[in-house]
Amino acid sequence: MARALTDSVAVLSGVGPKTVAALATLDINTVNDLLFYFPFRYEDLQTRPLAELADQEKAVFKGKVVSNAVVSFFGPHKNRLSVRLLIDGVVVIVTFFNQAWLKDKFKLEEEVAIYGKWNEQRKSVVGMKIISQSTDNALDPIYSVNKQVRQKKLVELIQTAFKNYGALLGNVLPDDIRQHFRLLTDHDLVQQMHFPKTLTESNAARRTAIFREFFLFEAKIQQLRVNNSEAEDGLQLSYDLPALKEFIATLPFALTTAQKRVVNEICADLKSTRHMNRLLQGDVGSGKTIVAAIAMFAAVTAGYQAALMVPTEILAEQHYQKLVKLFAPMKVSVTLLTGSMKSKPRQNALMAIETGRANIIIGTHALIQDAITFHKLGFIVIDEQHRFGVNQRRALREKGLNPDILAMTATPIPRTLAITTYGEMDISTIDELPAGRRPIETSWLKINQASQALAITRNQMDHGDQAFVIAPLISESDSVNLKNAEDLAEQLADYFAPKYQVALLHGQMTAEEKAEKMAAFNRNDIQVLVATTVVEVGVDVPNANIMIIYNADRFGLATLHQLRGRVGRGDRQAYCFLIADPQNEVAVKRMEIMTETNDGFKLAEADLKLRGQGDIFGDKQSGLPDFQMGDPVSDNNILVAAHQVARELFLADPQLVQEQNQGLKNYLRQLQATETFD
Repeated sequence: MARALTDSVAVLSGVGPKTVAALATLDINTVNDLLFYFPFRYEDLQTRPLAELADQEKAVFKGKVVSNAVVSFFGPHKNRLSVRLLIDGVVVIVTFFNQAWLKDKFKLEEEVAIYGKWNEQRKSVVGMKIISQSTDNALDPIYSVNKQVRQKKLVELIQTAFKNYGALLGNVLPDDIRQHFRLLTDHDLVQQMHFPKTLTESNAARRTAIFREFFLFEAKIQQLRVNNSEAEDGLQLSYDLPALKEFIATLPFALTTAQKRVVNEICADLKSTRHMNRLLQGDVGSGKTIVAAIAMFAAVTAGYQAALMVPTEILAEQHYQKLVKLFAPMKVSVTLLTGSMKSKPRQNALMAIETGRANIIIGTHALIQDAITFHKLGFIVIDEQHRFGVNQRRALREKGLNPDILAMTATPIPRTLAITTYGEMDISTIDELPAGRRPIETSWLKINQASQALAITRNQMDHGDQAFVIAPLISESDSVNLKNAEDLAEQLADYFAPKYQVALLHGQMTAEEKAEKMAAFNRNDIQVLVATTVVEVGVDVPNANIMIIYNADRFGLATLHQLRGRVGRGDRQAYCFLIADPQNEVAVKRMEIMTETNDGFKLAEADLKLRGQGDIFGDKQSGLPDFQMGDPVSDNNILVAAHQVARELFLADPQLVQEQNQGLKNYLRQLQATETFD
């Protein structure tokens, strides 16, 4: 039977069912997976003179055995092996801990090579392992392993796989790209990553591996774009342009230039037969909701229903109230559907959705429940899309006849992440704020200075303002010394009594309780709302102009920026106070950056640099790829180059029919057999 790189690792000698299961914990299932499971670093196996070594430096030591190895035991399962070697004319004591079985490896007068750590003060070595002097490699690869798969076993399997399958390694990268960037063939890449003879070899291999990984990811993205653009099964929403212009004229403010540009981009998608898959990103308060409202109205004039899915019931209720007012002059029916609705209103909403009486439906994940049948769903807006998982987004899409999709996010995305996270989507960006919006004045105060923030808050409230106060915890905790919302609400109620009312809002309250508190805050029956980050997304209270965040160093930049964005929605000056005693340099830097800029895109770039690739959205549903070799931040130049050449390749040869692209085509075909993409 012919061998193939797609063969299961079970075909390798010495690999039984247990080893197959163990390798699977490292996502190694095929021979190809094994060959491309690269080391994350190397240990230098070249010998160095003792005089050149710094204290605690690791190196290879070659010397003659001048004493018998002695093993001593201390405590259960603990032992120490000691042996003397003559190295560079000096007798050095070498000690191995818990490796008594090495004793027979040391024979008097014979030369041995060991890898260990030099102790300058004692002129001794703590040994780690014995090095085979027959090895051709000067670098020892170190792999990421676990309890199921040991380093030694993995190396043996990789050697076996390369010996038996190395000749089958073709070139996935097209030759012209590989030659232009001076990259290795797949065969040489695998050989030099696992068995490098020099540091130069390993560096060249690593550079190729990073580019190859980024390029193949970008190729998958570009193939998705091609499939989307060539799919003629998208809805063609022939909207009523005069009615759309009439609706825009009823808005209580003029659209910004950026909003007009984005509306045109979205409307062009609606009118085309191509399925819309667009991301709308814009900073906090940039006016994304109005853009979404215009697009939803366009879908309604074309005879379809539009749905807006949001992550929280507070936000759903708020959008509902706002859109009912906006659409009132146009006689558009807006319906709300949330999980906590009472039976009768819920049944009325379901009937309106099914019969088509509801033109625009706003809800949480309740929109994707089996009981809901849409009459003619043609357009979907997903707000704060990263808070919904792949399956939730797919379920809503399947409620309609392949409806157009507009995803929105108020977490600005640096170009680095836009390339990797949303490469298959068209991206529209609102990059300006509405006229008259003032930058929020942000101050960082130590915890013992919090009274200054409260004094300013009282003064501003005397002029009619309201305030949010954020705490990281709901209740008191024995494990961490942080502010909690319950205690803070009591303390502030005393502080601001009797003139101002203080209320508490947190995620453990029922949806009804939360809605009541937000409604009271909106009416200004409550002047200070003490809350957890439940108010982070979308909550809009124009009269709230003060944001106080306790233990601000416990939050990421994205969350801090979202919280700050809850104030300053009106025309009065707004203030944000960060109360924190940060314990490390990164946390200090976050506080400083927040006081320096209100620009969400700059903050996102800074967050990326501070945290690395990480999870910039704060949860795992953000969809960021987890690269084995490359880092989108530190290897950004390689990522951008890979993105560019992959895009150019698919523009020139979208179906990969050219001879030099057959390796890539085969790779993507095999990938499709094992993966599904949303």
